Amino acid sequence: MKLAKRVGMKKAKVAIARKIAVILHCIWVDGTSFDWGHAPT
Repeated sequence: MKLAKRVGMKKAKVAIARKIAVILHCIWVDGTSFDWGHAPT
């Protein structure tokens, strides 16, 4: 919410979407399997 207050809600949504897209792309390229139920070790 700090980002939304600073730059506006629209830009904050785009920034979060880009961040998630980068993480997903790294997972796909690396071939890492992601499990929602377990913390990383």
